[in-house]
Amino acid sequence: MKHAIGWIIPIIVAATASGAVIDWIYRYHAFTVEPRVAGLDGRPEAPEISDEPVDLTGTLETFDGQPSSITASWPGFRGPHRDGILEDPSVELAESWPSEGLPELWRIDLGEGYAGAAVHNGRVYIIDYDMDNQRDAIRCLSLDDGREIWRYSYPVVVRRNHGMSRTVPAVNDDYVVTIGPKCHVVCLDAETGEFLWMIDLVREFGTTEPLWYAGQCPLIVDDTVILAPVGTETLMMAVELATGQVLWEAPTFDRWQMTHTSILPTEFDNVPAYVYAANEGIAAVAAETGEILWKTDAWRLRIGIASPIDVGDGRVFISGGYNRGAMMLQIEQQSGEFVPEELFEQQPQVFGSDQQTPIYHEGHIYGVRPDRQLVCMDPDGTIRWTSGSENRFGLGAYMIANGLIYILNDDGLLSLVRARPDRFELLARARVLDGHESWGPPAMADGRLIVRDLTTMVCVDVSAQ
Repeated sequence: MKHAIGWIIPIIVAATASGAVIDWIYRYHAFTVEPRVAGLDGRPEAPEISDEPVDLTGTLETFDGQPSSITASWPGFRGPHRDGILEDPSVELAESWPSEGLPELWRIDLGEGYAGAAVHNGRVYIIDYDMDNQRDAIRCLSLDDGREIWRYSYPVVVRRNHGMSRTVPAVNDDYVVTIGPKCHVVCLDAETGEFLWMIDLVREFGTTEPLWYAGQCPLIVDDTVILAPVGTETLMMAVELATGQVLWEAPTFDRWQMTHTSILPTEFDNVPAYVYAANEGIAAVAAETGEILWKTDAWRLRIGIASPIDVGDGRVFISGGYNRGAMMLQIEQQSGEFVPEELFEQQPQVFGSDQQTPIYHEGHIYGVRPDRQLVCMDPDGTIRWTSGSENRFGLGAYMIANGLIYILNDDGLLSLVRARPDRFELLARARVLDGHESWGPPAMADGRLIVRDLTTMVCVDVSAQ
């Protein structure tokens, strides 16, 4: 009996220690693994090899598509004000939908990915990937019928890794700018597709390609495009649209790398600024000079996807998934310097975002947290409501137009929810896509909603006509 106890006790101790280690790994280091959810396996699906073409000479093709006469604009990631909101009093949006579904205006096939559309001057712009010919393809379509107007493509080897393309172009009257999966920045004439310039962020700035390809969407401000290479020396830079000349560069920091997030334009005490969330922290630079205004390592997330948002009064809100929740920062001037201070941090079960960027609308934050429920939250961190376990939305994309939330689930079921802080109010539902992974950021212009899944893009009429 004594001998038995002698060897049983060490086994119990070892088992207890192993359990503690497993619990520690689970709590602090493990990702939650779900099938076919972008990035949750923690590694690419296929090894990358260095066979990238050196000659990136592109080809412009023209087709018979014609621009629409509609002039409404959704000029890039998260719309006209980079906030996921469209206010258009000239268009009445339907608050109930017919039982047979929404009117479909057009539908096109795409290469695998989650790249969303930009809309300007009757044209729809998207960066696609031509798998057969191994080329990034910048496509210009008619808003009326989806027919292709022109296509500019260049050779890039991109292997399937939870899709390929996943960024939204930025466009104005004269230029369209895209960032391809392998961090190639291309500027074209917005009307004709004529090539103007290209920057290879990896080769020219030492950018480390993000784990699941580039997710950063370019930002056009006046006559410049703002980019965050987060390379060996440059955190952020302003590039002249007409020439491709770098006008200013903000210095980077040790071990900082590009994430899948995009740049937030904002201001602090009337100083225009750009905020970027890298893997090792968040920083803001002065919009006119590129001077570093502030930085903090309070928020560190290797797999950052949701971008920071401006919630007013000098506050920046950032959320994440992969076992990270959310954080509110307050930026204040102290002794002539901007200083970021953490107001609160939340666990992911309260509020977080695996993929989509939350929306700040009329004093409240709306987003889909990791349990896939839609949530409304006050800026102080108080949850106002959740959509409930019977209303889960996966990783689907969403936007707000005229006080209405348009939100997709993974399989392409579109829901219409009123953006109100007192309760969850579901108004309508309609299936608009029959695929899966409906994660591309939406776009809307003149009551026309453009959404996509992994391989298909569709334009539906959500107006009250």
